[in-house]
Amino acid sequence: MIVPTLPEVSADAVAWISESDMVEVDRVMIEDLHIELMQMMENAGRQLAQLVMRAASPTTVAVAAGSGGNGGGGLVAARHLANAGVEVSVTTTRQRSEMAPVPAHQLDILERMGIEQRPDLPDVDVIVDALIGYSLRGAPRGRTAELIEQTQRGASIVSLDTPSGLDVTSGAIPGAVVDADATVTLALPKTGLRSSAHVGELYLADISVPPSVTGSYGPAPRFGSGGLLHINND
Repeated sequence: MIVPTLPEVSADAVAWISESDMVEVDRVMIEDLHIELMQMMENAGRQLAQLVMRAASPTTVAVAAGSGGNGGGGLVAARHLANAGVEVSVTTTRQRSEMAPVPAHQLDILERMGIEQRPDLPDVDVIVDALIGYSLRGAPRGRTAELIEQTQRGASIVSLDTPSGLDVTSGAIPGAVVDADATVTLALPKTGLRSSAHVGELYLADISVPPSVTGSYGPAPRFGSGGLLHINND
């Protein structure tokens, strides 16, 4: 994994938030500002795809996607990567009929595009981990735990928002966890990521949350035109 040249921000120069804080950010975005989940998911997936391409210049990528919002962001990234000429496959924890509506919509798009779906993660240049977001509840189980184990195949791993299996508030690891080379966290960094050895290089992505929202938790990030920042934890 090559660290791309991106604007850098000190860890002390931005606010760090908990899971409950991020739940409130999402609520304000959807209920108060009418910026819908579909829009934020699109922004997250596009930024994730940009980071993957800039960091690794891969020819092959496998996306491991859960059934919720984090998985939806990974599926959006798969579309953007495919549109950029990358050979992409997706492996999901559930069938489309068992997913939440918005990620199911994203998988439907990939199916219509002819993006390959595979039962297991293949050998590729980069694995995108979009299995579990900020809503971890205990140790990963079943198919999710199996796919977390499959990520440890020597490829570079980029996680969306948090390495799957890591508690974003406390940094606790109740079970299987992804050991990421890079993590693209969304809107504001989460407190559990700050000292975790599983995060790798930490990046912050703009998903269109205004400074009026992020600024209520402390210093708001200044993304500029690119929408991605490298967080310096030193």
